[in-house]
Amino acid sequence: MQAILSFENLVKGFWVDGTWRPVIRGLTLSLPRGRALALLGRNGAGKTTLMDLVAGNLRPDQGRILRAGEVSFPVGFSAGFHRDLSGAQNIRFLARVYGVDPEALVDFVADFAELGAQFHHPLRTYSAGMRARLGFGASMGLPFDLYLIDEATSVGDARFKQKSKSLFRARMKQASGIMVSHNMQELRKFCDAGLVLHEGQLWYFDRIEDAIALHQELSYVTQ
Repeated sequence: MQAILSFENLVKGFWVDGTWRPVIRGLTLSLPRGRALALLGRNGAGKTTLMDLVAGNLRPDQGRILRAGEVSFPVGFSAGFHRDLSGAQNIRFLARVYGVDPEALVDFVADFAELGAQFHHPLRTYSAGMRARLGFGASMGLPFDLYLIDEATSVGDARFKQKSKSLFRARMKQASGIMVSHNMQELRKFCDAGLVLHEGQLWYFDRIEDAIALHQELSYVTQ
């Protein structure tokens, strides 16, 4: 198996009220290249922490992450955008950071996100859905080997969701992806394999239905 991502004895925790609470506990696992992976886990399991570790926004307390290629920023993570710049200005800045043609990326995102005149207004005037569309379009317009998608595909009408799915699946023909969502139907549409995060450990399933079944079983048991 050719891995896009490998975790080696990964540990991450946080100090809460003077007590260190582990979130990721000695995780060792390799994830295959060329799959669209659903990341499942109950609330508080550490999905966002894991995504931030993969993206490099957080450093592990122990262990390491090996990345076989360029990893995207987590789509749905709007901290990478400046609230006082317009959507178009944010996209131009992002293009320069990643070394691609700014105007080409602006044109791509403008066409995909369908924000109209709002694309040229400050980000602070955007709704959460508008920011998600902007971020998803920006990520899909950049050449990553691994795309990280966090609750960003559930916005828009049925036509827009279908367009998002088609674009994501097109990218998955040449790359890999990890997607977080609480909507099982959305995950079934976008992903073909799955991951379940529970009590600091991660399990990989070649079939998304197997991952969903374990997630639902664990969620029921731990409620």
